[in-house]
Amino acid sequence: MHKAAELSLFLVLFSACALAQQHPRDKEIHDADTLAWWHTTEALSGDDMEGRDTGSAAYQRAAEYVAGRFRAAGLQPAGDGGTYYQPVAMHEVAVAGDGTSFTVVRTGGAKLPLEFLQQITISPAANMPVEAEAPLTFRGYCGKEAMEEIAGKIVVCFDSHGKGMPTPAERAASARAGDAVGIVGVDDPYFTMEPPRWPVAYARTVALDSVERSAGKPLLVMRLGSDELAGVIEGSGKDAAAILAAGGRREVLASFEIPAKMRVRVHVTQRAYSSANVLAMLPGSDAQLKDQFVVIAAHLDGYGYGTPVAGDNLYNGTLDDAAYVALLIQFAEDLKRDHKTLKRSVLFCAFTGEEKGLLGSNYFVDHPTVPAAKLVADINLDQLRPLFPLKLLTALAIDDTTLGDMARAVGSGMGITLRADQEPERALLRRADHYPFLRIGVPAIGFIFGYDPGTDAERRYREWYKVRYHRPQDDLTQPVDFDAAAKFDQFFYKLTETVADSPERLAFKPGSSFAPKAQP
Repeated sequence: MHKAAELSLFLVLFSACALAQQHPRDKEIHDADTLAWWHTTEALSGDDMEGRDTGSAAYQRAAEYVAGRFRAAGLQPAGDGGTYYQPVAMHEVAVAGDGTSFTVVRTGGAKLPLEFLQQITISPAANMPVEAEAPLTFRGYCGKEAMEEIAGKIVVCFDSHGKGMPTPAERAASARAGDAVGIVGVDDPYFTMEPPRWPVAYARTVALDSVERSAGKPLLVMRLGSDELAGVIEGSGKDAAAILAAGGRREVLASFEIPAKMRVRVHVTQRAYSSANVLAMLPGSDAQLKDQFVVIAAHLDGYGYGTPVAGDNLYNGTLDDAAYVALLIQFAEDLKRDHKTLKRSVLFCAFTGEEKGLLGSNYFVDHPTVPAAKLVADINLDQLRPLFPLKLLTALAIDDTTLGDMARAVGSGMGITLRADQEPERALLRRADHYPFLRIGVPAIGFIFGYDPGTDAERRYREWYKVRYHRPQDDLTQPVDFDAAAKFDQFFYKLTETVADSPERLAFKPGSSFAPKAQP
């Protein structure tokens, strides 16, 4: 047996034996399938997996564990070179706390230090200056029309969300065009759909190794907590609370000069590494359809270790997204147990680097291990929070493809209503691994446990995002409605089987912005 195979088998057996000794939540779970799913979730997001940060040794252990479980479930390798792995080369730029400082220096010489990762953070870039000192100016929402005479300055912007507001990329582009030294986005404390939170786990930018790392003019791109705005603009005669309130209402924000400079020093580190997608295939049984592939996917990576929150510095990533890699494994094992075959082939994908910018899924769609033209659908498992009874599912891109119609029909048969995203300001469509598939013209869908405004379900959902999203508190002890989780699991199984066995190939609907353009 190959050493890698031996290690994977050892990990499977070791985890199974260890978990057999201690499953503290078994009494909360009422069916065998959900129990087995949660045990795998425990194996993938326990402290020994160290949060599965992209490129870490812990991530590699998790990848080997998943590959071993896929192999044991009878899935065939679908990675590179006859393996279960598709290595993805990445390059990381990080700002370390040691030697990094952000200080507001007032005209009279008084200094206001800002605490890195607690009050201010920065988006690392390979070509960013390691030292800078420049005057501060406030330019409202930093739309293009407000970004005149900013050369040599650090521009402070209110970071508003939603349609018609400048995006972070647009603000940065305007800042570069005006030869600004840097830009500081101030949190919108009134964005209650997904309120900004501190601390930040760390400051890292990871990109595919093939991406140009020094493109564009150097620019310091920073984010500031809203509580710090008053200190930054002190002496300007402006009221920070009034600015924040007006920004929250998207009212006109006047520009003004701030009688201070910002002094920035950063300790930049860079490194290259490889982190693998884990890919496996269940071959189809139908002679006419088996060369078509239904992708089912979740992301294996998490945050790993980061800034402590309530004394805990390990970001386990249980619901985001270990539980749904575990669901891929559970589905494969159920199919094997029941000797069930599906007409189309099913590609099981545990992607890497999702938390760093959908890196693994983007790499896969640009370097598919099966013919891209044969990818017929992607069902992505992320953004799922089983915290309350499952009656509603928000389905991303539901009205773009006939996959959405199929999902609605499956949900209807289970008493689940599916509807389009009610909160587009959060841009959830572009924040998970279904999006790269839409980008290349493959029908794709992702799901969110839905709720109506003012309900207890909404309260639980908002609490999760405030307390647990990308935090150490997303761990195995958090509240979970296991009956709701079980219902979603069954929905996922039925939807995948329906797509795989449908005689018709899925298609984009007329008018979808993702529909492949007709060839001239």
